[in-house]
Amino acid sequence: MRLASVLDALIIETDGFGIFSNKEKQRFIKRLAADKGLLILTDSDAAGFKIRAFIGGMAPEDKIFHAYIPDVFGKEKRKAHRSAEGKLGVEAIDTAALKAAIERSGALVSETDGDCADRITTADLYADGFTGGENSAKKRRMLLKYFDLPERLSTTAFIRVVNGYIGADAYRQAVNKMRNS
Repeated sequence: MRLASVLDALIIETDGFGIFSNKEKQRFIKRLAADKGLLILTDSDAAGFKIRAFIGGMAPEDKIFHAYIPDVFGKEKRKAHRSAEGKLGVEAIDTAALKAAIERSGALVSETDGDCADRITTADLYADGFTGGENSAKKRRMLLKYFDLPERLSTTAFIRVVNGYIGADAYRQAVNKMRNS
């Protein structure tokens, strides 16, 4: 949520060390990196660097951009105790430092393909039966599988993937194909 308030981009959460065992998410990240490139932003502690190295090894170097947040020591407001290394994570870094880290990464910022009016919304998912209705969870899992996406991808994250990567036309084609099968 913190990154979404600063960056209009497809954001893939690693679930910490969960990325090491989540083969679905790994395949998805590899595909994204190969097609669009990948900006990696992790906490600046040892765990963050292990995750960064793992993800960085999923694609050619020329497809990977690294954003590094500064070492800021302190305790995050939402946590009862300091982290093991005493550093603030991405969620607690101030907006200016976060933006500067992204700018320094060398990643190019571009507009999303297509017209903003041609973006998929939660209302579209509802109208198409993928949320808020009978068997919507099952239908959504089928749709995620169709696009070879992780089944635990949230509705919000799926919408970001469609609007930033798959495209509204491909979404509509998939919906029509599922209805006719």
